[in-house]
Amino acid sequence: MTIQETLATQLSNSLKFFRQTTSAFNEDDSGFRPDPEMFTVAGQVAHAADTVDWFVEGAFGEGWDMDFEAIEARIRKVESLEQANAWLARAFYAAIRTVEWASDDELSAPVPDERMMPGMPRAGIVNGIVDHTAHHRGSLAVYLRVMGRTPPMPYAE
Repeated sequence: MTIQETLATQLSNSLKFFRQTTSAFNEDDSGFRPDPEMFTVAGQVAHAADTVDWFVEGAFGEGWDMDFEAIEARIRKVESLEQANAWLARAFYAAIRTVEWASDDELSAPVPDERMMPGMPRAGIVNGIVDHTAHHRGSLAVYLRVMGRTPPMPYAE
């Protein structure tokens, strides 16, 4: 298996596990949040999606967008779980395409914008994406518990 295939598989699995956990939500749950200051269910998914795009852009595009106020405002506009899930799918598919199409040299080259992950190879964003997505998958599992539901096991069909 090539490094590109390995990275693409890691990303595909991360999306699959996230979708498995969030399969217990429906569109009516979009606006739920345990506290007024927290992201809604749709906001959690949108944040995960936006962060996938952020990592890809930081390592392979124009660099890290550090305007976190604008990023949060963009995320908080998403009120539909369906819309957030569509964004998540687009973001993961774009990330998968990016690593599949990158050469070995591109993947091993350091992230050009050293404000984040200085000295790390571009391929290192996959670990960041997987870890961040797992974090928000866990947050959403807690939301389900607060709602009186049992989150599905992410690693089972």
